[in-house]
Amino acid sequence: MKITLRLILSLIFIVAAVAFSFSFWQARQEEARLKNELERRANIVADSLKMSVEPLLSSDDKRYLQRIVDKFSNRERLVGIAIHDIQENLILASTDLLPKLQENPKVIAPNIQDVEKLSTEQGKFISFGKQQLHAYSVPLLTNEKVSHVLTIFHDAAYIQDRVGRIWINSFQRASIQAFLIALATMILVYLNIMTPIRKTTEWIRKVRQGESLEKLDPKGQQLLGPLANEITKMAKSLEMARFSAEEEARLRHTTESLWTPDRLKEFVRDKLKGRPLFVVSNREPYMHIKKGKEIECIVPASGLVTAIEPVLKACGGMWIAQGSGDADRETVDKDDKLRVPPEEPQYVLKRIWVDKELEDGFYSGFSNEGLWPLCHIAHTRPIFREKDWLAYMAVNKQFALAVVKELEGISEPNILIQDYHFALLPKMIKAARPDARVAIFWHIPWPNPESFGICPWQKEILQGMLGADIVGFHTQFHCNNFAETVDRFLESRIDYEHFTVSREGHTSWIKPFPISIDSNSTNGISSELKETKESLLKKHNIQADYMGVGVDRLDYTKGIIERFRAVEHFLEKNPEYIEKFTFVELGAPSRTMIAKYKEFVDDVVQVGEKINARFKTKTWQPILFLMKHHGHSEITPFYKAADVCLVTSLHDGMNLVAKEFVSARDDEKGVLILSQFTGASRELRDALIVNPYDIVQTAEAIKNALEMSAPEQKERMRNMRSVLKDHNIYRWASELVGELAQVRMDKV
Repeated sequence: MKITLRLILSLIFIVAAVAFSFSFWQARQEEARLKNELERRANIVADSLKMSVEPLLSSDDKRYLQRIVDKFSNRERLVGIAIHDIQENLILASTDLLPKLQENPKVIAPNIQDVEKLSTEQGKFISFGKQQLHAYSVPLLTNEKVSHVLTIFHDAAYIQDRVGRIWINSFQRASIQAFLIALATMILVYLNIMTPIRKTTEWIRKVRQGESLEKLDPKGQQLLGPLANEITKMAKSLEMARFSAEEEARLRHTTESLWTPDRLKEFVRDKLKGRPLFVVSNREPYMHIKKGKEIECIVPASGLVTAIEPVLKACGGMWIAQGSGDADRETVDKDDKLRVPPEEPQYVLKRIWVDKELEDGFYSGFSNEGLWPLCHIAHTRPIFREKDWLAYMAVNKQFALAVVKELEGISEPNILIQDYHFALLPKMIKAARPDARVAIFWHIPWPNPESFGICPWQKEILQGMLGADIVGFHTQFHCNNFAETVDRFLESRIDYEHFTVSREGHTSWIKPFPISIDSNSTNGISSELKETKESLLKKHNIQADYMGVGVDRLDYTKGIIERFRAVEHFLEKNPEYIEKFTFVELGAPSRTMIAKYKEFVDDVVQVGEKINARFKTKTWQPILFLMKHHGHSEITPFYKAADVCLVTSLHDGMNLVAKEFVSARDDEKGVLILSQFTGASRELRDALIVNPYDIVQTAEAIKNALEMSAPEQKERMRNMRSVLKDHNIYRWASELVGELAQVRMDKV
């Protein structure tokens, strides 16, 4: 209340000061105007009277002159007229004025003296008793010499009356304005500050007491928006901490232990002795793009980003990646670095700039037209060109130099290299920094030796990867393939019992690390999302009782076309679901500079349109294809509202979409249909596992999912969510970092 009173008094003071200043200026202006107007009127009267009076001055009979003076004295605000000689003797005056002049004979002496000396007209404001008058004197000539002075007296009291009225009016206006401002301020403060603060305080109290966040919406308070956002984040952190503590206590009771960001942070601090963690990848976690005149920060569509960022958020350190946004250069400092995430910086992102020509050969060419189809058995022929290989080596060397520069002054640094873009990087870093702890994690499958033998530079790639202390894959099957490939193409000693490769005095450990997600980000916190299945579909003029969802990069390995055809077959065999089931595909364009990908997108669009043309009605269509980059906030409502999620990759390392869907379903509803060719199928065994090439089997799985009983859905989802809790991204990071630290200690 004191703050409100201070605010009101301050506003009243400001209004009063402004009103006083404006009134003062207005009063001065009005007073000057009225005085000038009176002076001008007196001048006109004096000039008119002078012509009549001068010829009569020499006459001894003053009666006619007296009549003229009395006649002119009857005009508006004119008090009287007097004539003096130059010795200041009164000759005559209008009848009403004469007694007053006789009482004060010297009242206009200064005017007479000035007129005599200057022979010009003179006007002055004088006090005549209690009366304020304006005396205007003009010279009268006799024989062309000043012999008399004619003075006209006007009542000037009205000028002060006018000025006084201005002050009174201003005071009244200021009083009314102050009252209205005070009233409006009290209302605004109450509605926009006091009420939101009271609601927010009540909200915080409820959060502190462990009540649900779902019924509270501090973001709706516009004036306190930034504060509400920060309080919301703090409350969520508190809720997550409470949930983690409860979950850890529960697991401790069952001799298990839950991995959390805080636990990972302590683990990394203990294992790495405070040394920072460096992550190297081609794709950056945050990209800045130009949107009109504004710069927007987006998170690129990537399972790698989803998996790795929680690790750096927990541990701190640096992420080194290629800058690919058209506004990336405008947002970094002189060292090409910035702190991220933008809303709450927790680690450093360093961007590397790769020339367009090199990028085409390194990324589009060797990485995605060569290694990607080579490692994915998706019946797409890999293409290997020498110029692409040279670009691949050049970019790996460019990154190696950048990484080594960042390692200056750090003993036994820890580097985690991501994916197939940097197969040569481990050896390059080791050559410059033998004391570095290096791990490479291969996020895609590793093929059998016969398939890998297609690559003309298989030995160079294997030698580069074996520069790492740890070579990680998603599954043991991929580890087996890698070890067999090394055995086939390189001179080395392989220990299959411990899964190590020893070569040229260096030992590399080959281990499976099934990557996961931060399942705690949604657990324990009630959803604030208001979207429903109906509202999501209504935006696209679709009405349906059931909804399926798929979330993918538009890649030929994801089995999107096979998925569409399974939906088509499902509707053929189950016509009762026509106008009742819609499948939504959220597809993020990817690698569009590669011809194979452009052709694939065209094929997806064509197949989807063909199926829709066959079945669609006025208010329904079987397939809704939304092709654009979708942020997590856009995807999550579909996860939460879908009856079934289809992950039908033809070949995949892990596929985190399956885990994201399970993590989002805190209602323990919905069914996951999962390809047997994904790493996730080894963990999420309560999903409906299918062969994506078998269209009939996938269509039957859709029917089984839609008709599955609620208790069975709940049991399956609960089991899969339990797996995610136990095997989250923090456990993955702890196992990888722990193994890396152990290898280095063994070698000391």
